[in-house]
Amino acid sequence: MDPRVARSKTALKQALLRLLEGKEFESVTITEIVQTSGYNRGTFYKHYDNKEALLEDILNDLIEGLLEAFRYPYEQTEVFRVHQLPPGSVKIFDHFMEHAPTYGILTRSQVMPALREKMFRALRDISSRELVPELDGIDAELLADYSIHGLLGILFHWIESGFARSPAYMQEQLVKIIRFRPDELQTRPPT
Repeated sequence: MDPRVARSKTALKQALLRLLEGKEFESVTITEIVQTSGYNRGTFYKHYDNKEALLEDILNDLIEGLLEAFRYPYEQTEVFRVHQLPPGSVKIFDHFMEHAPTYGILTRSQVMPALREKMFRALRDISSRELVPELDGIDAELLADYSIHGLLGILFHWIESGFARSPAYMQEQLVKIIRFRPDELQTRPPT
């Protein structure tokens, strides 16, 4: 990509994210985006048809990094032994920490449901294509949905906590959760 194109697209993306810190996406105008970015409408329309396309580009950038981080533990192996997963190989939390400001802004805005859905679909798609579990009567689609929703639940909890724990702590906890297979649980009477 031409460095000038990359620079202007980056500036437009950063401008939209800055504006989303103070207002909802629906209220943001293209005029505000170009004024904040320091570029003009011609530059905006050279790259994007509308502000939705700009937002989509931001989300696609995040998803691309998310998928790269998700693949990291298994991309160099033919057999991925999930229960032998070393916590340090889980790079998804590093990706989120690297993009913490962007994820924080997007999850506090009305964009969050679209972001979560896009992440879910992308992760489910690659996990169903690239990770083939041995199933013993378990519906593969239900297993993928369960696993991905669980992962997203942990990730969004971490974002909403303001990234209160370190990526290393979150990696360790995710691996412990993956390995956790209780035969029984203690019960307590309802209060």
